[in-house]
Amino acid sequence: MSELLANVPLLSPFVEFGFMRRALAGCLALSLGATPVGVFLMLRRMSLAGDAMSHAILPGAAVGYLIAGLSLPAMTIGGLVAGLSVAVLSGGVARNSVIKEDASLATFYLISLSAGVLIISLRGSSVDLLHVLFGSVLALDDATLLLLAAFTSLSVVALALGLRLFVLEGCDPAFLARVSRLGPLAHYGFMVLLVLNLVAGFHALGTLMAVGIMILPAAAARLWVCNIGPLLLIAVLIAIAGSFVGLLLSYYMNLPAGPAIVLTLGGLYALSLALGTLGPLASRWRSGWHFER
Repeated sequence: MSELLANVPLLSPFVEFGFMRRALAGCLALSLGATPVGVFLMLRRMSLAGDAMSHAILPGAAVGYLIAGLSLPAMTIGGLVAGLSVAVLSGGVARNSVIKEDASLATFYLISLSAGVLIISLRGSSVDLLHVLFGSVLALDDATLLLLAAFTSLSVVALALGLRLFVLEGCDPAFLARVSRLGPLAHYGFMVLLVLNLVAGFHALGTLMAVGIMILPAAAARLWVCNIGPLLLIAVLIAIAGSFVGLLLSYYMNLPAGPAIVLTLGGLYALSLALGTLGPLASRWRSGWHFER
């Protein structure tokens, strides 16, 4: 059976090479965990905040790298601590000053990115810096895959248990504050899930690309449906398809895997813009429809 599959061009790289199978498994984990978080980021109109948070984990990961090198536990713990710290600090600044949350996140993002690059440059080489910034999805090992699977499982369970709460907090936080005292729990719980999945994405796609697998599939899916259930499902399917095609492109065209995956997702987003039932072209067609008796 494996010999037959090895003769299929779309499957042969994953049959023949373990690193391709591990890369695909890592992308599947991110698609199931990070992409639904990206849908809620989009609903909360915080897509750019997700990008800012992806850079906020860099100083912590860089400190872990400075202490222990390219150590999975050290960089994971450092990234989690840095990301959660920035989330709490930026929220505190926004609530206790005239600075809005988007501006607060932007300031921390710039400081974090600069500090992380500087810390890595103090000890590492340009190769190490590229590894941290752009990831190494083709070099995932078993320990990293287990970490991604754990974060994905935690995210799926949390989103399933708190789905209504997250939807209300994302679409109408003022209404949630009137009818329930769980608004702060939903907000900070979601920020924890965001940081967890950004750290997971950081290990596979790097700090600059991690948010791509969150936002691009979510935005593409929104051009097809508006209900939350189908939206989550289509976003995950787009993320899986983009990851699969991106890995194939990187293999056959000798391209960097992370950028190839994100660019493929960008292509699917552009396709959704052109063909999506809720996209701009379809909206123009519908505006020209009329009915006659």
